[in-house]
Amino acid sequence: MQKTAFLLSSFNPTKNLGFIKYLLLFLFVFSTAANYAQSTSQKTLEKKRTQLQEEIKKINSLLFNTKKEEKNLLEHVNDLKQKINVRSKLIATIDKQADNLNAKINSNSKKIKSLNKDLDVLKEDYANMIYKSYKSKSLQSRMMFLFSSDNFLQAYKRIKYMDQYTDYRKKQGEEIAKKTKEIEILNESLKVQQQEKEALVIEHREEQAIIEQDKKEQEVLVKKVKSKGNKYLAEIKAKQKEERKIDAQIEKLIREAIAASKKKSSTNTTKGFFLTPEAKALASKFTSNKGKLPWPVINALVVRDFGKIASKIYSGIYHQSNGIHIATNNGASAKAIFEGTVLAIQMDTSGLKTVMIQHGNYISIYKGLDTVTIQKGDRVNVNQSLGKIHTDKVTGKTILKFQIWKDNMTKENPKYWLLRL
Repeated sequence: MQKTAFLLSSFNPTKNLGFIKYLLLFLFVFSTAANYAQSTSQKTLEKKRTQLQEEIKKINSLLFNTKKEEKNLLEHVNDLKQKINVRSKLIATIDKQADNLNAKINSNSKKIKSLNKDLDVLKEDYANMIYKSYKSKSLQSRMMFLFSSDNFLQAYKRIKYMDQYTDYRKKQGEEIAKKTKEIEILNESLKVQQQEKEALVIEHREEQAIIEQDKKEQEVLVKKVKSKGNKYLAEIKAKQKEERKIDAQIEKLIREAIAASKKKSSTNTTKGFFLTPEAKALASKFTSNKGKLPWPVINALVVRDFGKIASKIYSGIYHQSNGIHIATNNGASAKAIFEGTVLAIQMDTSGLKTVMIQHGNYISIYKGLDTVTIQKGDRVNVNQSLGKIHTDKVTGKTILKFQIWKDNMTKENPKYWLLRL
């Protein structure tokens, strides 16, 4: 107790005024920053929720617009898995939004409670002033108050006091009106937030019901696939073998092109392409546009990512994806992501074509084209059409397999180079 008393007695408000001002400023800034962060977070979540809803629409239109048959059972399982994943993200985003709103509602409820307390105090104080004013409101009372002064200075001070008292009453009235308005605004805000929260709760229930239905369908399909023994496993392995074969041919073509470019300069010692000053400038320009390049199709939905991807059905089975698979509309064309030169046009055993475009020491690759509108050696511009993308007759899907390679045989993740969807 003595220690506490000493600390309190040693605290000098005048000396510590700077500290108090700093503390109050810090609390104000912290409170403002917290409110801004919460508002920004809510806007970010709303944007993400809209994007996920759009992605689900794309999945339904690009992957589920044809009748699912026994022949494309594997594709259907993969498509359902993708839809379930996106819908799970949507539900998680909805829940975060609801949590944020709930925190905001609780915060506003506390503010309203605090403002109501302040308002009660103000009203009580104001009522006391009005009552006292009423008791001494007569002109005679005021005159008596003035004439009873001992001297002129005291009379002057009493006049000033009455003026100040009148001003104080006015300010109290204004403060009551201000507090009342604040409460009204917060109450209206609270109603809107409650409605938003209720709408999110309903949306959560609806999305949860859909995802449960999709999961049940997926379970049935997976059992059906596994009941066929090794039939579908053999199909997966055959597709993997074909993909490896095509990528090996791509690598061979790039190495041959590098060797051919080196013949143009006897002094070239680099492992990659021999680049002219113009080609070096193009490579630099291509690199500086990383993350800003346009997508090779107008309406894009990534159905397979880059890298080592686990099978959605068979444990221990992986797909090595050297690029991304992009679903798009039937009849769509592949477009060049940047200016460059057609390095090669390759055809696989099924007659589908692959176009390779060189951008200095980078190559963009467009696989799965029915027809092409360019030739080897052609100069192409950004967004120029390269050819029509193949639509699978069994699955009904239009898929472009897109890759980006560097001349040291490094496979790049295209998502890092393209604009974010």
